[in-house]
Amino acid sequence: MMRAARGRCLIGLTGNIATGKSTVAAMLADLGATVIDADKVVHQVMRRGGSVYDPVVAAFGAEVVGHDGEIDRACLGRIVFNDAVALRRLEEIVHPAAAVEVRRRIGAAQTAVVVIEAIKLIEAGWQRICDALWVTTCTREQQIARLMAGRSLSLAEAQQRVTAQPPQSEKIRLADVVIDTTGELADTRRQVDAAWQAIAKGGSHGQDRGVQGFASQTRGR
Repeated sequence: MMRAARGRCLIGLTGNIATGKSTVAAMLADLGATVIDADKVVHQVMRRGGSVYDPVVAAFGAEVVGHDGEIDRACLGRIVFNDAVALRRLEEIVHPAAAVEVRRRIGAAQTAVVVIEAIKLIEAGWQRICDALWVTTCTREQQIARLMAGRSLSLAEAQQRVTAQPPQSEKIRLADVVIDTTGELADTRRQVDAAWQAIAKGGSHGQDRGVQGFASQTRGR
C-alpha cells in the first residue's frame, strides 16, 4: 500500500447529481482508499432511532413517514427539491449529525488515503478540512439520462433534480482534481489512476489538515 506524503491524505470527492461520484469512489476503493459515503451516513442518521429522525419528522410532517415507520426518502425528496427553503432546513438538521459520524469513521480508518464522497461536501463546508478536492463532471444530458436509467425517474423529475443544483462550474472552480466522466469508463479510470499516482508522489494535496482539521470543524455539533 502506498503512503501519502506527510501521512494520511483526506480527499473530498463531490460533483453534481449523476456525474459519476460513486463510480470514481469505487475506483478509489479498488486502489486502496477508505471511502466514506456521506449519503449513506445521512440515511443512517435519518433511520428510525437515528439522531435526526425525530427532528426531520417534526420539520416535514408525518406524511414523510412510510408504512414501515421509516422516513420515505422519495416523498421527502419531492418536498425539498421543489422548495429551496425546505432543502436548506433539511440540510441544517442533517449536516451536523452526519459530520459527527463522518469524523468518527475518518478516525477509525486504517488506510493512508481516506475519501469523503458527498454531493453537498462544499455546501457543508467540508472541503476546508480536506487535503484535496476532487470534482466529477459530465454533460447535463448525461446526468438526466443516468437519473432516468438508474433511479427510474421521469424526464421531468430528472430535469428538476439537475436544475435544482448549482452550476457544475461552481464546484469545478474550487477543484484540485477534475474527473470528466463524459467518456467511456476506461477513460474515467485513466484519470483516476493518474490522480492517484500524483498522491503517491505527494503532488495532489496541500497542507495536511486531515483528521485533526475535521475534528476541530465539527467538534461540539
